[in-house]
Amino acid sequence: MSPLITYRQLKSALDGVEPPVVLDVRWNLLGPPGEREYTEGHVPGAVFVDTETELAAPPAGAAGGRHPLPDTDVLQRALRRAGVNSERQVVVYDAGDGSVAARAWWLLRWSGHPAVYVLDGGFAAWTAAGLPVTTEVPRPEPGEFVVDPGNMPVTDAEGARRLARNGILLDARAGQRYRGETEPVDPRAGHIPGAYNAPAGEHVTTSGTWRSPTELSTRFTEFGLTAGVDAGAYCGSGINACSVILALEHAGLRTPENPAALYPGSWSEWSADPHRPAATGAWPG
Repeated sequence: MSPLITYRQLKSALDGVEPPVVLDVRWNLLGPPGEREYTEGHVPGAVFVDTETELAAPPAGAAGGRHPLPDTDVLQRALRRAGVNSERQVVVYDAGDGSVAARAWWLLRWSGHPAVYVLDGGFAAWTAAGLPVTTEVPRPEPGEFVVDPGNMPVTDAEGARRLARNGILLDARAGQRYRGETEPVDPRAGHIPGAYNAPAGEHVTTSGTWRSPTELSTRFTEFGLTAGVDAGAYCGSGINACSVILALEHAGLRTPENPAALYPGSWSEWSADPHRPAATGAWPG
């Protein structure tokens, strides 16, 4: 089953007897604040969850990067506040390309939730279809979801190094950052030696909807990635990399039972340690 849901499917589900919990996780590193966008209009019934404070722990530099995985108690409180429990489906959306929504999707899966989906095309697709938007902030009945961490694989810096040597490690950042031509945020430019560049922005079409499984499968198999090859993903701080993991599942190259690993510390952690090597230019490097 695809990890994506269309705006038509979401609208139908919201009109049904047991509507899903909807989470609005709009966020952009350079702004504007996602909560401000949420208050200006959101999918009816959607609850805002903050990426910086609820879907990530405080920055930890060389010991965890800019967006470490959140404390389980913090995450559980946020999800329960939104009305999440194990029996109801959860749908997550962001501003458009699904990269931030994929972080929430990944965390819910990591926490053991059995049915979570990302809105294909995000809030932009919903509004482009002329579907209703509201400024009303819902007050859902608190959920009873228990965060049970460890249901999605993670790796550390040494594990990422091994994946780059013996498997497939995918870097979800834009090409300019991967090649080391620019680095606007992290301590050093470049990429983990041996990693391939698979920019998160290229997983979607110009309209922001996800590319077809066939297109994504072709894209990833060009790197030599098959179902039997160990794979992992990283980005700047562990957020956009989650979209690689979702894309691999959408493409049929991974299953919910055998997902690719996430390196949560990502380049922000790796580059903060001067003893770790940094490659520049196109792969191999």
